[in-house]
Amino acid sequence: MFTRLAEQHRHFVQDLVMNLQALATVLERRGYLASCYTCGGQMNSASFMVSLGENHLIRFLVSDYGITWTEMRDDRELMKLEGAEAISQLEELANLVKYQIKPTDCRSIAAQAS
Repeated sequence: MFTRLAEQHRHFVQDLVMNLQALATVLERRGYLASCYTCGGQMNSASFMVSLGENHLIRFLVSDYGITWTEMRDDRELMKLEGAEAISQLEELANLVKYQIKPTDCRSIAAQAS
Protein backbone atom coordinates (compact mmCIF):
# COMPACT_ATOMS: atom_id res chain seq x y z
CA MET A 1 0.00 0.00 0.00
CA PHE A 2 2.73 2.54 0.91
CA THR A 3 4.64 1.85 -2.28
CA ARG A 4 1.50 2.60 -4.29
CA LEU A 5 0.90 5.83 -2.35
CA ALA A 6 4.50 6.93 -2.88
CA GLU A 7 4.16 6.32 -6.62
CA GLN A 8 0.89 8.26 -6.75
CA HIS A 9 2.54 11.15 -4.93
CA ARG A 10 5.44 11.18 -7.41
CA HIS A 11 2.96 11.33 -10.30
CA PHE A 12 1.04 14.13 -8.59
CA VAL A 13 4.21 16.18 -8.13
CA GLN A 14 5.22 15.58 -11.77
CA ASP A 15 1.78 16.72 -12.98
CA LEU A 16 1.96 19.80 -10.78
CA VAL A 17 5.44 20.68 -12.09
CA MET A 18 4.26 20.36 -15.71
CA ASN A 19 1.28 22.60 -14.98
CA LEU A 20 3.52 25.19 -13.32
CA GLN A 21 5.75 25.25 -16.39
CA ALA A 22 2.72 25.78 -18.62
CA LEU A 23 1.35 28.50 -16.34
CA ALA A 24 4.69 30.34 -16.39
CA THR A 25 4.72 30.24 -20.19
CA VAL A 26 1.17 31.58 -20.45
CA LEU A 27 1.88 34.30 -17.88
CA GLU A 28 4.97 35.42 -19.79
CA ARG A 29 2.94 35.66 -22.99
CA ARG A 30 0.41 37.82 -21.16
CA GLY A 31 3.04 40.31 -20.03
CA TYR A 32 3.91 39.05 -16.56
CA LEU A 33 7.46 38.37 -15.43
CA ALA A 34 7.27 34.66 -14.64
CA SER A 35 9.61 31.69 -14.40
CA CYS A 36 9.53 28.03 -13.47
CA TYR A 37 12.76 26.19 -12.74
CA THR A 38 13.18 22.47 -12.22
CA CYS A 39 16.18 20.42 -11.20
CA GLY A 40 17.11 17.51 -13.44
CA GLY A 41 14.84 15.61 -15.75
CA GLN A 42 12.88 13.81 -13.03
CA MET A 43 10.29 16.61 -12.71
CA ASN A 44 10.16 15.99 -8.95
CA SER A 45 10.53 19.62 -7.86
CA ALA A 46 10.00 23.15 -9.15
CA SER A 47 10.38 26.76 -8.15
CA PHE A 48 7.73 28.97 -9.75
CA MET A 49 7.80 32.75 -9.43
CA VAL A 50 5.68 35.53 -10.90
CA SER A 51 5.78 39.28 -10.45
CA LEU A 52 2.37 40.93 -10.37
CA GLY A 53 3.93 44.39 -10.49
CA GLU A 54 4.85 47.06 -7.93
CA ASN A 55 7.14 44.78 -5.88
CA HIS A 56 4.38 42.14 -5.63
CA LEU A 57 5.82 38.63 -5.95
CA ILE A 58 4.37 35.13 -5.77
CA ARG A 59 6.63 32.15 -5.13
CA PHE A 60 5.32 28.59 -5.35
CA LEU A 61 7.62 25.71 -4.44
CA VAL A 62 6.81 22.05 -4.99
CA SER A 63 8.90 18.99 -4.16
CA ASP A 64 8.64 15.57 -2.58
CA TYR A 65 8.91 17.39 0.76
CA GLY A 66 5.89 19.62 0.33
CA ILE A 67 4.15 22.47 -1.44
CA THR A 68 4.46 26.11 -0.40
CA TRP A 69 2.83 29.35 -1.63
CA THR A 70 4.41 32.61 -0.51
CA GLU A 71 3.07 36.02 -1.46
CA MET A 72 5.27 39.07 -0.84
CA ARG A 73 5.02 42.79 -1.38
CA ASP A 74 7.95 45.17 -0.85
CA ASP A 75 10.03 42.22 0.44
CA ARG A 76 7.50 41.57 3.22
CA GLU A 77 5.66 38.30 3.45
CA LEU A 78 1.91 38.79 3.13
CA MET A 79 0.88 35.17 3.22
CA LYS A 80 2.47 31.73 3.37
CA LEU A 81 0.41 28.60 2.78
CA GLU A 82 1.21 24.93 2.44
CA GLY A 83 -0.40 21.87 0.88
CA ALA A 84 -3.98 22.06 -0.34
CA GLU A 85 -4.31 25.73 0.67
CA ALA A 86 -1.27 26.58 -1.46
CA ILE A 87 -2.78 24.78 -4.43
CA SER A 88 -6.06 26.68 -3.93
CA GLN A 89 -4.15 29.97 -4.16
CA LEU A 90 -2.46 28.70 -7.32
CA GLU A 91 -5.96 28.20 -8.75
CA GLU A 92 -6.73 31.86 -7.96
CA LEU A 93 -3.62 32.87 -9.89
CA ALA A 94 -4.64 30.67 -12.81
CA ASN A 95 -8.02 32.41 -12.80
CA LEU A 96 -6.24 35.73 -13.30
CA VAL A 97 -4.85 34.28 -16.50
CA LYS A 98 -8.12 32.62 -17.45
CA TYR A 99 -10.04 35.88 -17.16
CA GLN A 100 -7.18 37.83 -18.76
CA ILE A 101 -6.61 40.36 -15.99
CA LYS A 102 -3.66 42.59 -16.88
CA PRO A 103 -0.65 42.78 -14.53
CA THR A 104 -1.40 46.42 -13.73
CA ASP A 105 -4.98 45.51 -12.70
CA CYS A 106 -3.88 42.96 -10.07
CA ARG A 107 -4.57 43.51 -6.43
CA SER A 108 -3.12 41.24 -3.81
CA ILE A 109 -4.12 37.63 -4.37
CA ALA A 110 -4.48 37.49 -0.60
CA ALA A 111 -6.90 40.41 -0.66
CA GLN A 112 -8.92 38.79 -3.45
CA ALA A 113 -9.23 35.56 -1.49
CA SER A 114 -10.58 37.39 1.59
